[in-house]
Amino acid sequence: MFGFKVVTQYEQGIVFRFGRALPGLRGPGLTWVNPFTDRLRKVNMQIVVAAVPGQEAITRDNVTLKVDAVVYYRVIDALKAIINVQNYTCAVSQVAQTSLRSVIGQSDMDHILSERDKINAHLKDVIDAPTEEPWGIRVERVEIKDVSLPESMKRSMSRQAEAERERRARIISADGEYQASKKLAQAAAVMAADPAALQLRLLQTVVEVAAEKNSTLVMPVPVELLRFFDRAAPATPAVPAAAGEAVPAAGIPDPPVPAALAVPVITLPDSLPAGGAETAPLNTAPKTPAPV
Repeated sequence: MFGFKVVTQYEQGIVFRFGRALPGLRGPGLTWVNPFTDRLRKVNMQIVVAAVPGQEAITRDNVTLKVDAVVYYRVIDALKAIINVQNYTCAVSQVAQTSLRSVIGQSDMDHILSERDKINAHLKDVIDAPTEEPWGIRVERVEIKDVSLPESMKRSMSRQAEAERERRARIISADGEYQASKKLAQAAAVMAADPAALQLRLLQTVVEVAAEKNSTLVMPVPVELLRFFDRAAPATPAVPAAAGEAVPAAGIPDPPVPAALAVPVITLPDSLPAGGAETAPLNTAPKTPAPV
């Protein structure tokens, strides 16, 4: 009624006289305005946190995503924020939504998921460009809050991660086998240089087997004993075979043939001519030549 107004510490006041903004701003504290001709408009100078609703957009690699974000902004010029834009809160929200869809469409899915810092910085520059100079509003920070993927894409990424883990496991296992083979080759070279090392290793294996409670009995046979029997085996002399006789393999004699399976030997008479012995039937008697 008397024209006294209170402006808080985080606010600035703009005085309109007959609809025209007066130069200068009213600072915090008690101030007086003409109650008949002036109107005081207070502007909050604090940082405002605005949630950007989830936006569905298609990335550059044709993947549909739903992304929501958070925008932190504040008014740096109260006169521009009141005069140049009707409702700066709604205006900043709409600019943030359209900018978010634009940035998503220009980026790949992997880039959005793995490099959010760069996406946030780029999104801040895009939103701050049309708001700071003409509206007097500065965007302090933009954060992508959540990225929703389709279920099919989640399953594909799970299979990809599983295949990558399997590949790494196989590579590590193969590398271990390769290193083990090199160490085994070096151990074999040492054992070949000293035969006693092989016997000691054999005894160590027996100790390891007998350490557990089992009923397995291991009797090691020295390798030198086997080599001794191999050198002490007598060599079988080779007997020349007669013409038409089968030669036994590796000096082993043929087994005896049973009497029931023996083939009888047929003797031809001496009176048959030499050439007819091959063609004459066996069951015919020799013919006596007629006297002259």
